[in-house]
Amino acid sequence: MTARGDLALDSLAELADRIAAAVTGCPGVAGLTQIPGMPVATYLRGRTMSGVAVRPAEVEICVAARYGPPLPQVAAQVRQAVEPLVPGRVVDVVIADITSPQARPEAATAAAGRRQAE
Repeated sequence: MTARGDLALDSLAELADRIAAAVTGCPGVAGLTQIPGMPVATYLRGRTMSGVAVRPAEVEICVAARYGPPLPQVAAQVRQAVEPLVPGRVVDVVIADITSPQARPEAATAAAGRRQAE
């Protein structure tokens, strides 16, 4: 591989890492994910960036959303975070999963106390 090819791969890896950081920083996103049978990934030297596919004209992001916020709002958060990093490219967002809501600690403690009293 030429030095120019190495530079292109390094640049792609840096962009994929920056996109992943921006996406996982969105409040409505629990993390990057995959859909079985539909790989969304960027293949880099020595690793694969799952959940982020960087293509010449588009970027596809596959996320697990946090339970609660409306899904269109989560998709808009992701697009808003990614678009400045990839000017001129379409940003497609796939919400492949929704995390289950976390039980509030005080509610879990109260329920456990009721079970012990029975």
